[in-house]
This record gives sequence, structure tokens and C-alpha cells, in this order.
Amino acid sequence: MSADLSRVASGGAAPSPAGVAEAPVQAGRARHPLTWVPSLYLAMGLPNVLVGVVAAILYKNLGVSNEDIALYTSQMYLPWVLKPLWSPLLEPYRTKRWWVITMQFVMMASLGAVAFCLPLDGFFRASLAFFWITGFASATQDIVADGVFMTTMPVREQASYSGLQGMCWNLGAVVASGLLVSLTGWLHHSLGWTWVQCWMAVMLGAAAMMGGFGLWHLRVLPPGAPAAVHGQDLRTAMVALRASWVTLFQKPSIWMMLAVVFFYRFGEGFIEKFGPLFLLDPRSAGGLGLDNAALGHIYGTAGTIAFIAGAFLGGFIAAKMTLRRSFVVLAIALNLPHVTYYYLSHAMPTDLWWIGAVVAIEKFGFGMGSVGHMLYMMQQIAPGPFKMTHYAMATGVMAMTKWATGSVSGWLFSGVGQHYASFFGWVLVFSLPPILLAWLAPFPVDHDREQDGAGPAGH
Repeated sequence: MSADLSRVASGGAAPSPAGVAEAPVQAGRARHPLTWVPSLYLAMGLPNVLVGVVAAILYKNLGVSNEDIALYTSQMYLPWVLKPLWSPLLEPYRTKRWWVITMQFVMMASLGAVAFCLPLDGFFRASLAFFWITGFASATQDIVADGVFMTTMPVREQASYSGLQGMCWNLGAVVASGLLVSLTGWLHHSLGWTWVQCWMAVMLGAAAMMGGFGLWHLRVLPPGAPAAVHGQDLRTAMVALRASWVTLFQKPSIWMMLAVVFFYRFGEGFIEKFGPLFLLDPRSAGGLGLDNAALGHIYGTAGTIAFIAGAFLGGFIAAKMTLRRSFVVLAIALNLPHVTYYYLSHAMPTDLWWIGAVVAIEKFGFGMGSVGHMLYMMQQIAPGPFKMTHYAMATGVMAMTKWATGSVSGWLFSGVGQHYASFFGWVLVFSLPPILLAWLAPFPVDHDREQDGAGPAGH
């Protein structure tokens, strides 16, 4: 077993073409990245936010309490936390492209099932079950889609496309939490539809989008480079599973790097879960009293423009300064704007344009700072013979942040007497450790050397 472990970890499990370590495919054999990178990351962001954020708004409209919303929708982050457990088992079977497209059609079916659960008396449990299926399919898609990107794009181009990549992921998120939420508000207030009818229509629309992504990627998505264990048996896959965990924890400074990944968006996790609830709750409950249409316009218009600008600026800064020199700046850009929700909960403004402008500041910082988070996982934790799996493990730690903060956010909200101003005061406290850890973050992989031709083993 130890001999198998070392052979798998070194990419030498078999002499066949499938037994080579992951490497970028030849540029001449792949379509231009602009034909597939935007749609791939749109298709990743849309279901992620439908499960993690939009489900909370859906349940809010259907009368579920804030505490139950926070607790139960946060558990739906678990597929992204647990995905490292099955990530290595994908490596020997099929291509990354096959897994991406299959999962997109699975999500088309599961989101359609969510829609048909909503009129039922037991809609809460039934819809949660299908959201869970969507979550598992989305997490699996994330594993292999990131694998396609990392093994198709050279490191030099990864930084160049990081702004577009992050922008499109979060544009998918904005379509979900902005445009689709706004559509439910319009259907409810302008056409007089019930909330159940509104959300059925939107969930069916989201299902159709996932089906459309699957059809498009049948045409344009590259296969990604095969892993070292591609085409081999289950025993080899289990050896690869063990090897992937062993080699991860053999990396220099790995515990500190995982701590950086976990805490980087710690404060953001609380805002992601309770920010929309704060904007929707009536003023008598301490919220701003917005309706779905207003919330969707803020997230879908002001939030989109601000996030795109922030993501491109973050990508430009990381490419110009290198990630090592810009990492603290990007961490500050993500965490400092959390003061916006603290301000809103105290000032309680009524002007929709001003509220939108303040939320846009937070979205700009989120877009700019998230580039640093993504690149740190991709360039410092992922490199090696299990690049796709190790990146999946890193993003699993990131998802653990969302699960942990979302799970305790309801308790924190109850603990401060359901007082939003106090809640967002604690969020500011939770936003300080990420900046400190970014300053202390280790950078064991020298990508300046790699771009000159001395990359990490297995890439």
C-alpha cells in the first residue's frame, strides 16, 4: 500500500497516458477561454447562491422564522464542506468535462423538483431535501470545473483570467440573488401572484438555466487534463484518496494556510446569511423594510456593477503586484466594508438610492477581496499531483466557514435580543482576525519561479 501511495502521489501510478500528472492541455486543442470560462463560472455561482442565499429569501417569504432559516439553510453548505471526501473518487472515472455537464443536468432536475414541492403542505422538508441534492451536485460540479480551469489554463494566464473568473461566478450569484429575487417581487406586486406561484416560476426558470448551461458546455467545454489515476480501478481510487489527504498535510505551513482560508471570509459569512434578512425585515423588527423587488434591484444592479468593478480591480492588483504583495490589501478590501451594515443598522436610512449605494460599497470590497482568496487557494494550496482534489479541499474549508458562521448566526441574533445593530457590531469584531492572518499568511510556492519554467511538481 505504501508503494502504491508513493506512486500515485508522484503521478506514476501507471505507464499509460492516463497515468501522467495533471498538466495544461495544449492550447491548439482547446477552444478560446472566453467561450467557456464565463459560462462555466456562471453555472457554478448560480446554484451555489440559490442554495445558500436565495433559499433563505424564499423561506422568508413563505413565513419561516429567521432562526430556522439561518439554521436549516446553513446546513445546506455541508456538501461543499464534505466534497473533499468524494473528490478523489472522481479522478479515475470519466473526464472532468463529463462530470461538469452531468451535474448541470442533475441540478436542472432537482431545482425543478423544488418548484413542484412548494405548493405542498410539507414544502419545507421536501424542498430542503431537493436543495440538498442541488447542493451535492453543485459541489461536485465545483470540484471538476475548477479542475478544468486549472489544468487547461497555464499559471501565467490564471491570474489574467482571475478577475473574469471571479466576476462570472459572482455574476451567477447576482442573477440568483438579484434578478430572480427581483422577478418574484414584480410577479407578486404587479401581477398579484402568490409567493408560492412566484417562487415556482423562478425555480423552474433556474432549472432551465442549468439545462441551458449543460447544452452549451456539450459544445464548448474542454475536457481538462487527466489525473494521475484516470482510467484505473476503485482500489487505485482509494489509494488516491489516502494519498491526496497525506500529501495535503505534508505541504509546508499547511495548517497556517488552512487557517488563512477558513478565516478570510469569516465576517462575510454572517453578512451573507443575515444581510438579506435585515434588508427585508420590517422597520418594527429593526430591518429596513425593503420588498423583494427593491432587494433584487440593489443586488442585481448596484451590487452587480460594484462587484464587477471590484473583481477586475482585485485581479489587476494581484497580477500587477503579485498575490504575495497584494494579499493583505485584498483582505482589507473584503473585510473593512463590513462597516456598511453596521452603519445601516444604526442610521436606518429610508432613501432607496442611498441604501443601494452603501450596499454597493460592501459588494465592491467583496468582489475585490474574493480574488485574493481564490488565488491563494489555487496557487498556494492546490499545486502538486492532486491539484484538483487539493483545491477542492481548500474550498471545502472555505465552505466550512459559511456553514459555521451561518449555523451560529441565528443563535447570535437571538443572543443579542434580535437587535441588528448589535449583531453587525459583532460582525465587525469577527472581521479583524482575517486581516491579521492575511498579514501572517505563508507563501511556500514561488510562482515567479514557476512562470520561468520551474513549476511545482505534477502541474
